[in-house]
Amino acid sequence: MSSSPGPSHPHEDLLAHLTRTSPLGPREAARVVAEVLAYFSETTEEYVRRRHGELQARGLTNERIFARLAEELPARRVAAPELSARQLRRIVYG
Repeated sequence: MSSSPGPSHPHEDLLAHLTRTSPLGPREAARVVAEVLAYFSETTEEYVRRRHGELQARGLTNERIFARLAEELPARRVAAPELSARQLRRIVYG
C-alpha cells in the first residue's frame, strides 16, 4: 500500500509543497488539506450557526455574538455578503 496520495489527487502540488516544507507525511498532508477544504466549504448559514453555538457556549450574549460574526464574515476565504444583526438572527433562529 503506497503512502502517497497518487497522481490523481486534485491538490497534488499543494500536497507536495506541504510534505516538502513541513514534517507532515503524504497521508497527513492529504488529511490536513481535506479538513481545510471542508472548513472553507461551509455556507454562510452553516458558518453562522456553528460559530453562534461556539460563542454562545463561551457565555457571550447574542448582541456580542452577532457583532463578532459581522466582523468575522468578511474575513472568510470567500467573503460572505455583509449581513445585519437581524439577518444573522434569522439564520440562527429561522
